[in-house]
Amino acid sequence: MTRAAFGWTAQRQSDFAPFAADGLIPGRVVGEHRTHFRVATERDEVSAEIQGRLRQSARLRSDLPGVGDFVALRLSMGDGPAMIEAVLPRSTALVRKAAGEARPQLLAANIDVIFIVMGLDGDFNLQRLERYLDLVRDSGSSPVIVANKIDLARDITTAKREMTAVAPGVPLHTISARDQTSAAELESYFAGNQTVALIGSSGAGKSTLTNQLLGRDAQATQEVRVHDDRGRHTTTHRQLYFRETGGAIIDTPGMRGLELWNEPQESLTNFDDIEALATQCKFRNCQHVTEPACAVRSAVARGEITAEHLTSYQHRPRTPQR
Repeated sequence: MTRAAFGWTAQRQSDFAPFAADGLIPGRVVGEHRTHFRVATERDEVSAEIQGRLRQSARLRSDLPGVGDFVALRLSMGDGPAMIEAVLPRSTALVRKAAGEARPQLLAANIDVIFIVMGLDGDFNLQRLERYLDLVRDSGSSPVIVANKIDLARDITTAKREMTAVAPGVPLHTISARDQTSAAELESYFAGNQTVALIGSSGAGKSTLTNQLLGRDAQATQEVRVHDDRGRHTTTHRQLYFRETGGAIIDTPGMRGLELWNEPQESLTNFDDIEALATQCKFRNCQHVTEPACAVRSAVARGEITAEHLTSYQHRPRTPQR
């Protein structure tokens, strides 16, 4: 595999230059496990561990290698594992608050585009979509909404209008991950060996879409539960796959709960449309609930924004006044 094939750029070559003089080679983390990592190099894929000095210098767990990271690697001269001695600067980082802990959790790094995969069945949830959009924007990656299971959509026209209202300007694709022709419209996002990550809840169809875009069955899939359309956790850990036709995919486990790491700042960034409309309300302190001449509620009635979007705005965390 060439370096270009796993996302190497001139900037990364510059970042790596000091390590080349010390006999290290470049690699990219493709799998993270409890005791080791899998790292792809130009020659093959190797098992690797973190060098002690790197582990000790990390302030947070998220400073250590994660899936998608480019690393400086020292190969073993015998049967032992390779050693990751440095993590190159990240261009983007998908980070959330670790479940039940006050620390950031790195989900994946160096992602160009993130597919927010949402089923058009019982998985459809506009408030969750807004949370995912905040997560992606905070990462520095470009969001793309992939509405899957068009064959199960109750009203696809309304669903598309609601998603567009929640995410104006964000590319939206309505597909069936099981259909190769339908999923083919996503191919352009891999041009130039770009890395695409998939996020979404369990049962949204991420693993099925991963297999379709890889052209092989790399991920196990399961049917959703019939009684509530909820998915089972098929993907249990993050994994990066290189495509034979170019580019890479990072599949992630389903996220039923999502807490943003930069909650106070990011939770206020997705309501520019409501803030603009609010300047047209009759009352300056309008809460958009029962007040007369409310421009925001009028926009909801016209279908320009959704009721769910307004509810999210009304329940957003507020920045404390100083």
